[in-house]
Amino acid sequence: MTVRLHWFLPTGGDGRTLVDRHAYAHNASAPGVREPDIEYLAQIAKAAERLGFEAVLTPTGTWCEDAWLTTVALSQHTERLKFLVAFRPGVISPTLAAQMAATYQRITRGRLLLNVVTGGDSAEQRRFGDHLDHDRRYARTAEFLSVVRGAWRGEPYDFHGEHYRIDGGLTALPPDPLPEIFFGGSSAAAGPVAAEHADVYLTWGEPQQQVKEKIDWIRSLAEERGRTVRFGIRLHTISRDSAKEAWGAADRLLGDLSDTDIARAQSLLGASESVGQQRMLALHGGSRDGLEISPNLWAGVGLVRGGAGTALVGSHGDVADRIEEYHALGIENFVLSGYPHLEEAYWFGEGVTPELAARGLVAP
Repeated sequence: MTVRLHWFLPTGGDGRTLVDRHAYAHNASAPGVREPDIEYLAQIAKAAERLGFEAVLTPTGTWCEDAWLTTVALSQHTERLKFLVAFRPGVISPTLAAQMAATYQRITRGRLLLNVVTGGDSAEQRRFGDHLDHDRRYARTAEFLSVVRGAWRGEPYDFHGEHYRIDGGLTALPPDPLPEIFFGGSSAAAGPVAAEHADVYLTWGEPQQQVKEKIDWIRSLAEERGRTVRFGIRLHTISRDSAKEAWGAADRLLGDLSDTDIARAQSLLGASESVGQQRMLALHGGSRDGLEISPNLWAGVGLVRGGAGTALVGSHGDVADRIEEYHALGIENFVLSGYPHLEEAYWFGEGVTPELAARGLVAP
């Protein structure tokens, strides 16, 4: 099993610090904001392709451009790069999603991967007209994925569940190849859905022992169902020619954050229903002290950003060492990012990737 490397498209905006840089937020005029226009995103996509990343993750939510439309446009600016499209299953028909995926595969000649985001923030879900509670959202996701896979068979598919009633669901021309389904979730409600439906279970970056516990959990649930699930991890990276330079870059990311900024962000993030988000918050407790929570794993991003809140920080060799260790636990897919995303793609692709290639972990 070799390492599969993926990068990230900042479709909500980009910048050089961790201060909220969403281009559509209230402080969009702050210095250093890079709007997520197609020209800038194309630069990142082309860089990712040039540097050997297999795919780029594109997020979903209020403050992002639509992932389906953005990535299919970017497919016309690239040749081989795949797109890991995040979307919320509760706000779209599963049969329509199956059809969209099939069309996407034909347009891009097979470059679609799917990241199913059930959603851990009820306020965000309600913006899209979704009023189910946390656990019922996961139950609906299980039904959604059953319908999608059923519709991909290419013959009429019936499904009568609590959330969907489908009569003769059909994708007349199924996608070829079938898109891999990436899925994450740390709650008791999420585990069985991952075990039953995911091709790749994706976790946010935690210390290795905690990641191992998650892998063992999902692997056991999948084995009970006669399935095999592969694993991925979502991390930021700050890689430099020396460890001193890398940690200096990490410190600069926090340079313009006040204690008020951090307290405000922690209050908002603390209201999330996401078990994964609560695990991220527990790694640092809202404090600037002790942010290196395990060797080269830095929790500074999570002081003010939701979702993936940790970064691998160090020399190119240090970061390669930690990736090799996660890989030994069973992690195959590494979905990475950094601020700003264009520059950090080059730091990683020209620094860490050759280290991994020398160890036989990626193709040279």
